[in-house]
Amino acid sequence: MNQATESKMKQMKLYGMHSAFKTALESGKTDHYTIDQFVSMIIDAEWDERHNRRIERSIKNARFHYKSNIENIHFDESRNLDRTLVFRLAECEFVEKNQNVLITGSTGVGKSFLGTALGYQACIQGYKVSYFNTSKLFAKLKMAKADGSYLRELAKIEKQDVIILDDFGLQALDSQNRITLLEIIEDRHNNGSIIVTSQIPVQGWYDIIGEKTIADAILDRLIHHSHRIELLGESMRKKKTINKD
Repeated sequence: MNQATESKMKQMKLYGMHSAFKTALESGKTDHYTIDQFVSMIIDAEWDERHNRRIERSIKNARFHYKSNIENIHFDESRNLDRTLVFRLAECEFVEKNQNVLITGSTGVGKSFLGTALGYQACIQGYKVSYFNTSKLFAKLKMAKADGSYLRELAKIEKQDVIILDDFGLQALDSQNRITLLEIIEDRHNNGSIIVTSQIPVQGWYDIIGEKTIADAILDRLIHHSHRIELLGESMRKKKTINKD
């Protein structure tokens, strides 16, 4: 009878419940539970299994460039990184409020690591996240305009609760990328959050975007109700190399 029950659980894709049920039988601990306790235990196991699978699926779909987490962030005073702010952002209330996070600093100071860590936290909290290298995103959307899939690609971006635009501003925007950025920002205004990382200070973004009217429209929406982090200090990659030596 137990084998038939296990088989039915697997066929119904109740993998967490099946694992907990099988473990309880093999350990001989079924007598330690009342009926309601046993039912509660296997249901909790199924809930945990589905919850963890959802997180794994969200992280996979986000296409992060690398793994990152809040626990491994270094809060040295020299980095100008407020621990309280970071852990408050990690609670993802900024996503609930459709706010943005703008992270700036020189090469190697940990902008992408921090932005990605916040993205991971959003996945854990159940939000849909997409990571983009900004230059590659613009190149992809240019190709989408050429083959007629542009609106479909924009719709995919719009469905995300959080998008990460990594390495924004490495090169000035041309007229097509400028309009593309405006459309992305407008779609997300009060309807989603953006995490931006950039080597260029925020005040320099006007020059990167170009064309004052469009720059004003983009930055007004992007900066309004945003959390700004300006990282300082030496390159973290350089520090790691020195420590290895």
